[in-house]
Amino acid sequence: MSEIYKDPSYTPIDRAKDLLSRMTMEEKVGQMCQVDGRIDSDTWIFEKHIGSFLHVTGDAPIHLQEKAEKTRLGIPILFGIDAIHGHAFYSGATVFPSPLAMSCSWNPELLEEVARITACEVILTGLHWTFSPVLCMGRDMRWGRIDETFGEDPYLIGILARAMIKGYQGENLSDPYSILACAKHFAAYGETQGGRDSAEADVSERKLRSIFLPPFKEAADAGCATFMAGYNAIDGVPCSANRWLLHEVLKEEWGFKGFVVSDWNNVGYLHSTQKVASTLEEACKIAVWAGNDMIMSTPEFYEKTVALVQEGSIKEEQLDAACLRILEYKFALGLFDHKRFPDRSKATALIGCDAHKKAAYETALQSMVLLKNDHQVLPLSKNIKKIALIGPSCEDVQSQLGDWSFGTREYPERPTLDYHPEYDTSSIVTILEGIRQRAGKDMEVVYEKGCDLLDENKQNIAAAVKAAQESDIVVAVIGDTNTLNGEMRDRVDLNLTGAQQQLLEALKKTGKPLVVVLINGKPLTLPWIKEQADAILEAWNPGMEGGRAVAAILFGDHNPCGKLTISFPRHVGQQPVYYNQLPGWHGGKYVEMSEEPLFPFGFGLSYTQYAYSNLTLSASDLKATDILTVSVDVRNIGDIAGTEILQLYVNDLYSSVTTPIKELKGFTRVTLNPGEQQRVSIELPIASLTLIDRECKAVVEPGEFEIMVGPSSRDRDLLKKVIRVIE
Repeated sequence: MSEIYKDPSYTPIDRAKDLLSRMTMEEKVGQMCQVDGRIDSDTWIFEKHIGSFLHVTGDAPIHLQEKAEKTRLGIPILFGIDAIHGHAFYSGATVFPSPLAMSCSWNPELLEEVARITACEVILTGLHWTFSPVLCMGRDMRWGRIDETFGEDPYLIGILARAMIKGYQGENLSDPYSILACAKHFAAYGETQGGRDSAEADVSERKLRSIFLPPFKEAADAGCATFMAGYNAIDGVPCSANRWLLHEVLKEEWGFKGFVVSDWNNVGYLHSTQKVASTLEEACKIAVWAGNDMIMSTPEFYEKTVALVQEGSIKEEQLDAACLRILEYKFALGLFDHKRFPDRSKATALIGCDAHKKAAYETALQSMVLLKNDHQVLPLSKNIKKIALIGPSCEDVQSQLGDWSFGTREYPERPTLDYHPEYDTSSIVTILEGIRQRAGKDMEVVYEKGCDLLDENKQNIAAAVKAAQESDIVVAVIGDTNTLNGEMRDRVDLNLTGAQQQLLEALKKTGKPLVVVLINGKPLTLPWIKEQADAILEAWNPGMEGGRAVAAILFGDHNPCGKLTISFPRHVGQQPVYYNQLPGWHGGKYVEMSEEPLFPFGFGLSYTQYAYSNLTLSASDLKATDILTVSVDVRNIGDIAGTEILQLYVNDLYSSVTTPIKELKGFTRVTLNPGEQQRVSIELPIASLTLIDRECKAVVEPGEFEIMVGPSSRDRDLLKKVIRVIE
């Protein structure tokens, strides 16, 4: 019998079926396991037939793959890594801005390039799979993982997700530099009670289908190879135990051809934490039945499942279905052929190369959002001779890189994840370095840290004040740190930590112009800064080139063009402040505070100004099968060139169920020279005006829809006209 699985001339599915027919039950269970590759790896390879390792970096993937090649069937190991904004756990690799930062570029082509570069650097280190993109929504700022999201809007998240999936996976998975993408966390993971990571998500099926599933549907349609089940439960059913979600919706209704991986010990948590399985054996049985194909970091799954199959509680056909999906993607990716081992000859030349760093710089530039600029204090005047650069974030490398980058992550009940604490930081340009380099000999830069990010007692505000008094302008670089962001790092307070507020107030009293640069993983509550600072630049976690990018914007080498993809609350208790609220709030305001966010979705300033006029629609009465063309004139009325992000929103004026007061349905970027005007058009398929009705069906209801175009989601920024959808 010929070994079809070893012959590249056959299709991946044919090769997978042939290999599956040769496998023992134990080998099939092994392929469904993913564990920490640093722990007892030989046993997992030679005795348990491991399908995938994670947390393996350096030269280890190559050594482990060489061992796997010597097993009975020679099935290659699939290595996974959390490369969500660059290959940031590999020393010397390119580190891009955080996903939340990148989303503020509103530039799908840019994110596709980021993913393409990440894939290139990942595959050259012997890894094949990134747990990205994150399609959760940032709607409660207390949640620790806001920085991993693309913001608060499902439409924009879907567009950016599709771009990153294309970048990771290339035109064809067998391309030399392609890797597997993973859409996570499926689903409603960010909508848990109180912003508490992995808690219960109280959402109905209609809400799921209206808000949380659309970005994942976009990912499935884009051919995303893998989906990761969320930790959370929905209406009492944990995602990893939810057959309706993982099998009926994802695999049957959407026709998803890839494989589903559980999140870290999701299956174990069914028993130990969420208590829906009285034993670990029952948890394994539920997980297989629900549609999980690969089980992450529940090492007991192997022995338990082998025993369950032997006793007949799990049928081998269930293993076949899961294993076939995994094997097909190993073949499609080229792991049995040209991508079993990385091309080491290219790694040195490409990983962290100048072209990749240039892309990181450009991404950082487009990701930053100018939130305030009174009296045109920015860009910095050439007449300035001395800058006081103050703040704890000026040279905090890890805060600048953000979460899921080098360093040690401590988790309860998990091994310490020691990700290259010896990471070479010489290639990372801090804010301090970037501003000093750009200032050159013409401007003196005096630096004082002023205070610590966390410890209120670690401060030297007096020295910072003295530096400010002796300077022409103050640039304060403040924000949060990685210990306040990430998995299992939820907050009850969104105010500045340490003595940062005291520092800012002291600097303000000097009377010198105050520019605030924010280095933060999520929106913070900053009403004092909005009122008192002369300028505010939101830089997020800008990555390895962040210092150079901040300097370029402050000095006017680049005109800022980013727009917020997430709304800033004024107070933690003011939430939710996302723009696409449902109508019906009795009174429409709080007793103590405005209902308006501090900064709204879609907002961002420029060093020039744009004027919108002459909104026209190609038709006023349309059917569900029609396409509406929305056109508007955009003019640069300032004196420098710039890029504007035009946004199209829709409001279903009357409907059978409540619908958001406005929903983003389109956007485009337009670059204009001073005085230049362009006629900008966006096509709006009427089919995109669907709602999920009471029976959870997607329908376009006849009636009036308000079409809104402008520079942000604020009502006062939008031009409006009404169309009628007819039957």
